[in-house]
Amino acid sequence: MANIIYIEYAFTVFPVQPTSDILIAELGEIGFESFVENENGVLAYIQKTDWQEAMVDAISILKNENFKIEYKVKEIEQENWNATWEENFKPIQVGGACVVRAPFHDIPNVKYDIVIEPKMSFGTGHHETTYMMLSHILENNFEGKSVLDMGSGTGVLAILAAMKGASYIEAIDIDNWCYLNAKENVERNGFSTINVFEGDAALLDNKKFDVIIANINRNILLADIPVYAKSLNAEGTLYLSGFYLEDLNSITAKCEEYSLKFEKNLEKNNWVAAKYVI
Repeated sequence: MANIIYIEYAFTVFPVQPTSDILIAELGEIGFESFVENENGVLAYIQKTDWQEAMVDAISILKNENFKIEYKVKEIEQENWNATWEENFKPIQVGGACVVRAPFHDIPNVKYDIVIEPKMSFGTGHHETTYMMLSHILENNFEGKSVLDMGSGTGVLAILAAMKGASYIEAIDIDNWCYLNAKENVERNGFSTINVFEGDAALLDNKKFDVIIANINRNILLADIPVYAKSLNAEGTLYLSGFYLEDLNSITAKCEEYSLKFEKNLEKNNWVAAKYVI
């Protein structure tokens, strides 16, 4: 892994929102795998073996005159990632009880202190969807519950669920680097009992959970909601995020097909994190 070469695109955008979110969505569709948002825009990463110089020509927002976007391109070795994210990563406080931070940050005086080293993985709490899912977990009872964190990225949601008293937790991500990073982070926080797997919803066959958390994207959620519904215990709870407010009706309609009732949603900068119950 240490010798993998990444291509870094440093995008400077105006306005920062919603430009950054749209740009990240379009880059993700063509194979970019990791992103760091900052006050000026987005750093986007793709493995050099998957990269072609002309691939960004397919990004429609770059041609939209309503957005001002400039970028620079360079190679970066994966082993240098820590220096990159240390420069950009700041601690995130969620409510008054939870902080997500890096090992080099000061220890905060909060009930839930989550220490992660995200490297090339998603889920630091900086993005609205992760922040809102952390908020859902803080607001609800996880004591003694079995929990699935689907599309787990850094494992931060699974870690907070463990801190909130969940009795059994699985964290699943299709990306190998996310899988390895989540394993590292759950051990760093003293929760090596969290079961981390590499894969997708196919791993859920014959498994049941009290709570399922899925922070992925609209299309995968719509495809996998039937699997999630089948994998929930009676009186189970499903938290979904990774989509915009305008997608909430279609997500809710799909959930209702499988007897999942909408209970509430959080909204931040047009992103949504919704709660459904059986």
